[in-house]
Amino acid sequence: MDTMLAGRFHLDSKKFAVEEVPIPVPGPGEVLIEVKAAGVCLSDVHLIDGSLVPLFAASDTVTVGHEVSGVIHTLGPDLRRGLPVGTRVTLEAGKTCGGCAGCVRLRPCTRMLTAGIDYDGGWAEYVVAREDTLIPIPDSLPFDQAAIIPDAVSTPYAAVVDTAGVRPAQSVGVWGVGGVGAHNVRLARLVGAAPIIAVDPLPSARERALAFGADFALDPAAPDFADQVRAATGGRGLDFAFDCAGVPAVREQAAAVLGPGGSLILVGITPRPLTITEGLTFNYLQKQVRGHYGGSPESVSELVRLSAAGRLDLGPSITDHIPLVDAADAVSRLENKIGDPIRFILVP
Repeated sequence: MDTMLAGRFHLDSKKFAVEEVPIPVPGPGEVLIEVKAAGVCLSDVHLIDGSLVPLFAASDTVTVGHEVSGVIHTLGPDLRRGLPVGTRVTLEAGKTCGGCAGCVRLRPCTRMLTAGIDYDGGWAEYVVAREDTLIPIPDSLPFDQAAIIPDAVSTPYAAVVDTAGVRPAQSVGVWGVGGVGAHNVRLARLVGAAPIIAVDPLPSARERALAFGADFALDPAAPDFADQVRAATGGRGLDFAFDCAGVPAVREQAAAVLGPGGSLILVGITPRPLTITEGLTFNYLQKQVRGHYGGSPESVSELVRLSAAGRLDLGPSITDHIPLVDAADAVSRLENKIGDPIRFILVP
């Protein structure tokens, strides 16, 4: 067999289709992965609807998908790590471009390439991966759960642990309890944040937030919203507000309920301008805004260990398994929030 199915997005025509393409061949420092599970993310939806434009695409057609797990199928030449065929792995959601001298892994990298956007990802039966982007996973960690760690879980994990540095007993608000925000709630609880306030207009999302560990779940449209936040935090306001929706109105609302020294963490991405209309009190209370993007290789490895140790069960995050051939249907279901999904998993 020389061909495989892959979910391909054509950048010129803006068309997505599952097509038959040649199975890729790994080059130096690369391996061929037999894909077992691939997550469907809002970033994939935004790529296909045209609102997310690749910055460093090397081709006018790309295989979508940056949340991928599988097994090593074929080894390329000049490998250094010694991972054998059959090793179960999850793949980092991106890679450095290799343009720096010696390819030093800068963090943040100014030219970080994203799988499934800048280069071929894992909505396919097979995918080529650079060996330094592979994270081995134990037999006890299911492929579907492992697949979502490199983005849906590691992005909020790095936001909570690294960008914010949340400590026990600090108050946290999470706006948008979808694929990223739901995990932001869980991870804030894992590090001991209290109270945790989830904010979402959907009643089902607020119910999920409470099941995932939030102490309060609020409707952002409530006329007494700010009063509810103050009451929940003993009048102080939030230490950290995580915008997992990427919506300008969310950022305005979140900034307004920060307490002294509080920080707004921008987790959700949007091309729209960042505006905060709050005036002198923003300065007087020494509030901050911090940008955040993605996870890190360290966060993926740490989350694999946490999951393997039973500290984090990602089973409840898997909404449904969908055949790869029906990838377009999965995109539509996520875009229209059919079934209030956290993560759909494509299965080749």
